[in-house]
Amino acid sequence: MEANVRWVALTTVAPITWGANYYVTHQYLPPDQPLHGAALRALPAGLVLLALSRKRPHGVWWGRSALLGLLNTSVFFVLVYAASQLLPTSVASTVMALSPLTMMLLAWPLVAERPSVRRLFGAAVGLGGVCLMLLTGAEGVSLPGLLASAAAMLVSAFGHVLTKRWGAGTDVLASTAWQLTAGGLLLLPFAVVMEGPGPALTATSALAFGYVSLIATALAFVAWFTGLRHLPAGTVGLIGLLNPVTGTLLGTVVGGEVLAAQQWCGLALALAGVILGRPAGTGGKDHRPLRQAAPVPASGQDDILRRQGVSCRTPRARRDFPDTP
Repeated sequence: MEANVRWVALTTVAPITWGANYYVTHQYLPPDQPLHGAALRALPAGLVLLALSRKRPHGVWWGRSALLGLLNTSVFFVLVYAASQLLPTSVASTVMALSPLTMMLLAWPLVAERPSVRRLFGAAVGLGGVCLMLLTGAEGVSLPGLLASAAAMLVSAFGHVLTKRWGAGTDVLASTAWQLTAGGLLLLPFAVVMEGPGPALTATSALAFGYVSLIATALAFVAWFTGLRHLPAGTVGLIGLLNPVTGTLLGTVVGGEVLAAQQWCGLALALAGVILGRPAGTGGKDHRPLRQAAPVPASGQDDILRRQGVSCRTPRARRDFPDTP
């Protein structure tokens, strides 16, 4: 149980920093260069993590790093930027709050994690709370912005579950580094062609990009993917509800906004949804443990792991990200 609490606490770093990222991006970064903004967010973070991990992909992980970088970094960062420009923050955050349900449904076929009734109920409670907090009905909704936000939610949910499926036995720091680096490199030529040489940075915007890249991306993605390694995908998705909660609280404390009684109730419901979705017992599983009447032969264990989508070849997994010479 203590291990679960530790992994949950680590995972919360990601949505909290992402919630603050909305405010930093809106206040301090250039509003009209989403491709450069996404590239400057991803590439420095990836290079810093590469310097720390000093490992390179091997075999199929060259292609996997590129695909995951495209989903989790390139496409996702640009769609989130577009949605933030076209939609009120409340609407964009609420659409992204559908991610827990989406991750649960995708994790069922992809990583054999059948969502429990408790997690589904927690997702519904949390989503209802986010709607109470953020849907005020005061502003209009852009259809292109709504589509961009929904696409960002779907792309990120699929990319994160795919990361969990492929991540068994790999180095989290190295795989995250290569995803961010690949995503940034894929974005860079499109940014130069479509948006020119890039934004002129002031001291303030440079510090803002430092936060966005090093804290809200490098640190946050390592924490998030570590959580996906050790916790059920549905639980991690529910923890993601702290993203709009953080954004709302930050607007109250820093921006001087005032929360109505409806929004305080929504905040309580969103946090209740996160608590309901926490893993029960040890091991992060919400089902009864396997019987221990007799030991399972090594070959039988391999078969069980393969059916669950987990690699059972530890030596090969270690070679997926060997040390850089």
